[in-house]
Amino acid sequence: MRLAETLIQRRGAKGAEIQQRSTSEPSQRDLRDVGAKATRNSPPGITRAKTGEWLLIVIAVLYAAGLLLAPLVAILWGALAEGFGAVARELSSTDALSSLKLTLIMAVSATVINTLFGLCIARVLVRDNFWGRRILNGLVDMPFAVSPVIAGFMLILLFGRNGWLTPVTDALGLKVVFAMPGILLATIFISLPFVIREVAPVLSQVNLDQEDAALTIGANRLQTFWHVTLPAIRWGLLYGVSLTFARAVGEIGAVLVVSGGVSRLTETSTLFIFRSLDDRNYIGANAMAVVLAGISFVILLVIEFLKKRTEGIRTF
Repeated sequence: MRLAETLIQRRGAKGAEIQQRSTSEPSQRDLRDVGAKATRNSPPGITRAKTGEWLLIVIAVLYAAGLLLAPLVAILWGALAEGFGAVARELSSTDALSSLKLTLIMAVSATVINTLFGLCIARVLVRDNFWGRRILNGLVDMPFAVSPVIAGFMLILLFGRNGWLTPVTDALGLKVVFAMPGILLATIFISLPFVIREVAPVLSQVNLDQEDAALTIGANRLQTFWHVTLPAIRWGLLYGVSLTFARAVGEIGAVLVVSGGVSRLTETSTLFIFRSLDDRNYIGANAMAVVLAGISFVILLVIEFLKKRTEGIRTF
């Protein structure tokens, strides 16, 4: 009997404690009421600060929309001014197809070359310490500082009729200026920094312990890079590759100087747009511009999709 009475007393005390705790703790509705009162009673300075933040957000969105969306809408509107039939006719012409083919060949080639050498340069800048490292680091950014037209002019000074390297190219039977090699060199030059600048910061954060462990268990340098380093820097590398390709597709200044713009031979898509505008063929110019913008946009969307899918797989 005493044991039963003791248990009943303990249960009663515990129930009273729980009831007291529930009555003392504020409910969710009470918390919302307190938050609403605090918001109504907040100082004017805080309210003005929030209004200023929203105003800055609106200005930023409108600025980005004005710079990015408005030109795209204008180009699309200009391309469809005479209907889809006119767009199909202009894009299926021999000049348009030839220029688009040359652009894709040059862009893919420049992207592959800049990816391979960009990885090497990024690794040297991050992992090695040598005399002239700062000079090399500054030279990487030269395409950002030098106008593409000047870059094309420099290629003419090197490989033109009386260029410094003309005797070498003549001995090899290779024509550079006003030919495809000159277009490729110009495209490589203007798109050089992107892979390096996207990979180097990511590579500097990679822990060397995993690479050392792979080398310790018998992996060679190439295997270590492929299985350890590359997975750690793959998203920086993909962004660098996409930016390199987009920059190569849209180049006109250097290519205009070194190619000569010969239709169906050395005319890229950007030069086709330039010539179409000069010939008042606005439908063809806008249609080709939409195609180039769409190619770059699709590449960025694919990279973002793969990134989100990979991150989603990792969470499971």
